[in-house]
Amino acid sequence: MSATPGEAAALPAAPTAIFLAANLLVCSMLWSTSFLFIKLSGSINPFVLASIRGLIGASALLVWFAVQAKSLRPDNGQWHHWVVLGTLNGWIPNVLVAHALTQIGTAPAAMIQASGPLIVAVLSHLLYADERLTVRRFAGVLVGLAGMGILIGPAALPDSGISPWGALAMVATALSYATANLYVRSIRQADPARLALGQQICSAIPATALALVVTGPSAFAGVPNSAAPLLALGIVSTALPILLFMRLIRRAGPTRASMVGYLQPVWAAVLAVLFLNESIGLREIIGGAVVLSGVAIVSLSGRFRRAA
Repeated sequence: MSATPGEAAALPAAPTAIFLAANLLVCSMLWSTSFLFIKLSGSINPFVLASIRGLIGASALLVWFAVQAKSLRPDNGQWHHWVVLGTLNGWIPNVLVAHALTQIGTAPAAMIQASGPLIVAVLSHLLYADERLTVRRFAGVLVGLAGMGILIGPAALPDSGISPWGALAMVATALSYATANLYVRSIRQADPARLALGQQICSAIPATALALVVTGPSAFAGVPNSAAPLLALGIVSTALPILLFMRLIRRAGPTRASMVGYLQPVWAAVLAVLFLNESIGLREIIGGAVVLSGVAIVSLSGRFRRAA
């Protein structure tokens, strides 16, 4: 799937290494705090947490748009893009992560989510001619999958103390994010900031509706008691990084933008140890290192190319 000459002219310039590294570092740092703030939010229902996260994230972006005096209308009436991204990059993974963190620790959850770039690499190989897997990158996918086996495999054993549902929820989260990354690449001539706004609006509305239907209004009673971590979750962990990430994925393409997953578990593990008193076992360290090694092989091979 290649761009026509007219489309190629509208594409942004290829990103420099400094641009890529800076954006990946900041995005991964901001997004990794989501695991911490979800844990600090207490026992709020996952649907309610996804609702509040979406509402705060959307409100923060609306304020930013108002300050910038920018139009809130989608580019070329592309409401369907907002709905798709709000689903795949919004309320579905938000619910899944919130549920998974009631079952497993922060560091293992982030490490499993780090498989996202591997999924993106495989799907990009099937969809885009300029993202074909070389022998080296295919080997990286196999290495990453081996690491996933180390992380998740014990959950299948009886009396392992590991929740298979929590692990599977994080695998589904990685798949949802990967699909959204590829979808963004297919959108032509859209403002990344407006895509971020639309995503949060179309994440907040269905998440809130589901929370009211599934849990009832009474489930929102505990929200004021967790106001501080929820505000941080919606602004620091959601609105800010999604603004940066939408621009990054448009400039660098889905495979290299998904390298955020390579850095995120490192920050998440550090925060878990420092603020949540979580401990990381040898299996998690080995499995996470193998996953990240596979991601590094996949994402860092080849030269930098613009999304096409």
